[in-house]
Amino acid sequence: MPDTPRTSLKKDALGIPSLLFFVLSAQAPLTGIVGAAGLAIALGDGAGVPGAYLVVGLIIVVFAIGFTTIARHVDTRGGFFAIIRAGLGRRAGSGGSLLALLSYNTVQCAMYGLFGVSLSGLVSRQLGVSTPWWLWVGLAIVLVWFLGSRKIELGARVLAVLVACEVLLLVVFAVAVLATRGLSALDVPASFSPAAVLAGAPGIAIMFGIASMFGFESTAIYSAEVKDARRTVPRATYVAVVLIAAFLALVTWMLITYYGAAHAQDAALTALSSDPAVFALTPLNDVLGTWAGTAADALLCTSLFAGILAFHNMVTRYFHAMAGGGIFPARLERTNRHQAPAAASLTQSLLAAVAVAPFAALGVNPIATLFSWFSGLAVGALVVLYTLTSIAVVAYFRRNPAGANVWTGLVAPALATVLMLGVLVFVVGNFGVLTGGSALTGWLLLASVPVVFVLGWTGARRAKPAVTAVEVVEIA
Repeated sequence: MPDTPRTSLKKDALGIPSLLFFVLSAQAPLTGIVGAAGLAIALGDGAGVPGAYLVVGLIIVVFAIGFTTIARHVDTRGGFFAIIRAGLGRRAGSGGSLLALLSYNTVQCAMYGLFGVSLSGLVSRQLGVSTPWWLWVGLAIVLVWFLGSRKIELGARVLAVLVACEVLLLVVFAVAVLATRGLSALDVPASFSPAAVLAGAPGIAIMFGIASMFGFESTAIYSAEVKDARRTVPRATYVAVVLIAAFLALVTWMLITYYGAAHAQDAALTALSSDPAVFALTPLNDVLGTWAGTAADALLCTSLFAGILAFHNMVTRYFHAMAGGGIFPARLERTNRHQAPAAASLTQSLLAAVAVAPFAALGVNPIATLFSWFSGLAVGALVVLYTLTSIAVVAYFRRNPAGANVWTGLVAPALATVLMLGVLVFVVGNFGVLTGGSALTGWLLLASVPVVFVLGWTGARRAKPAVTAVEVVEIA
């Protein structure tokens, strides 16, 4: 069924740069460095973390081969929902769609928790005013709803500014470390050799790498709003993966160079006993001056807000596509005068408020609970989705062999399936590291993944047939 003026999203609104900012915002580079780098180095393979990040980037590139190939043949406005449905049928697609919503909503709520605490702390340090973390979360939910209900270009501009600032700070830091330490301080084998990558607990480093690159697949979700989707989506996907993998590896390598490869893990373990963020903030202050630490403090908040807005936009596009597919109420497909999914935007904002409210009401530590539990759950659900998507690509091109060659339609997605299953084993085996909770909490969170998939599977009776990319062109 073709889109109507009341359900259509704005066409040709985004190019590759705007799409990249949406992806990079979801990955929140500064949050990944300040929040995750110290943990990955302390608990993973120490100085080998930069190499592990490149390995993760390579795994995702292999996954992206099948992902971008099928995107040329299937209407990917529903992201994983559309691809899994095209390859494995409407029941599997419906189950995958609920898993995607579980993943994106929970990671956004996790970021809300960290955002509230970070901004509350910033206000306290800079202004001497004590404020509850949930106050800032409530204000952010309202602002995100407002931006999500307006033209997609407005959100893209906001994200472009926020992401550019955090990336610029980290690039300046990396260049400064290189300039002050010199090329002689660079220890390539200690960070990039196979022995370094496989040292210690590489599975934990790979797990944090996957978490830090969360959201690269969102390029496909905006296919109805980008210019020349068949070219833009694949190009943006590859550029995003290569950029973020190289960027994370470079900045993490400079952190290790600052401490020295032989001492980096000990420094990270020391920081872990108090605040893991200190591992990254100390070099920033030392190399660039105290202004850099203050700037990073503020940019961490804007980085988190950018990620929250990016995931909001991703969820609303899922709601819009799934309503169009007959799985969710038709009301969620409606758009406003800005051609934004306004009903879906309001729904997602209300869901976020409902999810965060119990943690605020109970007065628990939002970092130890809301952030840790939900971010771990989001990563687990997403890796399952990557695996299902790779299987769906193989199944689709087995039925439609003319759409791809042996490498893009069979070998690469089959290899990606094996690799993602390996990553899933790492995630499940080290789930306690991600969540920080009790064993019971971890297993309850993990159990929600198959439960949600089954709920989607059994509730797929209303789903409409899949629409191919060719049909979308004909409809338009």
